[in-house]
Amino acid sequence: MDARFVAVGAAIATLAHAPAMADSATNGLGPLVQVSEVSPFGPLEACGNFPGEFFGIGVNFVDSEVEPWVEVNPTDPRNIAAFWQQDRWSNGGARSNVAGVSVDGGSTFEIVVVPVLSDCTGGDFERATDPWLSFSPNGVLHQISLVFDQDPPEPDPLALGGRNGITVSRSFDGGLNWTDPILIIDDTNPQLFNDKQSITADPNDSDFVYAVWDRLETLNEFDFRGPGLFARSTDGGLSWEEAREIFDPGINNQIIGAQIAVLPSGEVLNFFNQIINFLPDGSLNPVPFTLAFQRSDDNGATFAPTERGIRVDDILALGVFTPDLLAPVRDAAILFDVAVDRRRGRVYAVWQDSRFSGGAFDEVAFTMSRDGGRSWSETIKVSQTPADPVRPLRQQAFIPSVSVAGDGTVGVTYYDFRNDVDRAPELADHFLVRCRSRCAAAANWGDEIRLTDQSFDYLQAPTAGGLFLGDYVGLAATKRDLLAFFQQSFTDDPASGFFRRAKTRPRPAGPWISAQASDMPD
Repeated sequence: MDARFVAVGAAIATLAHAPAMADSATNGLGPLVQVSEVSPFGPLEACGNFPGEFFGIGVNFVDSEVEPWVEVNPTDPRNIAAFWQQDRWSNGGARSNVAGVSVDGGSTFEIVVVPVLSDCTGGDFERATDPWLSFSPNGVLHQISLVFDQDPPEPDPLALGGRNGITVSRSFDGGLNWTDPILIIDDTNPQLFNDKQSITADPNDSDFVYAVWDRLETLNEFDFRGPGLFARSTDGGLSWEEAREIFDPGINNQIIGAQIAVLPSGEVLNFFNQIINFLPDGSLNPVPFTLAFQRSDDNGATFAPTERGIRVDDILALGVFTPDLLAPVRDAAILFDVAVDRRRGRVYAVWQDSRFSGGAFDEVAFTMSRDGGRSWSETIKVSQTPADPVRPLRQQAFIPSVSVAGDGTVGVTYYDFRNDVDRAPELADHFLVRCRSRCAAAANWGDEIRLTDQSFDYLQAPTAGGLFLGDYVGLAATKRDLLAFFQQSFTDDPASGFFRRAKTRPRPAGPWISAQASDMPD
């Protein structure tokens, strides 16, 4: 996602490991592995040097890797694929999207340049952004990227940017090599901009792959719309049907953050933030953001409803600021994450929310459905950040992700500032909390563990509408492990990606068990 939100309100290199925590064997953590560090594209003058003027002249953060996603191969848990924006621009997007691939359970990763996305990878577009991955049950890996030119071709007061499109491609070897991409939508009208796409390979049938996103459209000086679009493949990604509109929130409203979740029964649920800016009487909506969804029982051939989504709950996020200097953080305040338990069909959702603090700051909200989305549990707080009455903003918890392991354990990750010190630097860490049963009750969430070895300074992150490590972070799962892929920033490196494996049921002591052993059947 980039600044065009208008709602009111294959080069390969291997990187070294980062040092592991000394007590990782006793808290269920594997070693902390640094996945990314130096840009495979070299200096800015080598490629992708398009600063643009739309949203201000751009500044590029070379060697920054932001907005990570991660998936694990269902046919081989040793094969883990990560995806991120490489070399972020301050005014939108990156020089391209790049993958990191492990074939040894996350002990090492290879950097893989996904071809023909942007100028830096042999493509026709200046930039790429919003990376997302999904494995089909047969082990084919699918990627989706937003590709675009920053500036419109000529001045236009209604412009949202230059040419833009959504591109997909697939890998038959776990992410090491990729097919040429397919543009599933390509818009040259500067008043149209596609945004915030995701891709989901149907876990029940390798033939079906689903892509969803929103497309913003300026209608005139005062009005816009932002409907939900959808495209699917019925032949495993070889070809794609024409993109079509499946949800219309109405004039001056939009959706964002669409994600497909597929139930074991085969039902396809399309979740999104439904943004209703104005009430029927024309007044501003005081609660414009709602987590909602629509349902398909025919593998995406049709969806219902098509106008007002099925409500889950309100999203009452404020947005995050660093606790001392109050520097704005570009976080996940208008987004969410969802996951499905493949054994029991339960659906889980998390997002940033201020209701638990009385509207003072954001924490992590959670709800679940046991009946395929027909009813939802009471929304609870699951982040475990300790109280700090002296520095209340150290209690913020943000950019949550959720995933479900094969044994039914639910994991949620998030950043917080609990280890911050007075004034600069603004120190942050990444945490994981787990629940093994009856997750609708807050008391059943615990076993929180710190995924970072040392606190990092959030002030060193790239700036893109705020300090920016991404609108989302990666969290995947195997049978007994949760796999986190997240970013940290440093004085000499604006953002790098790190991988860490955590047990769903950590033992009190003993040697670390390898990925191969820990995911073998009992």
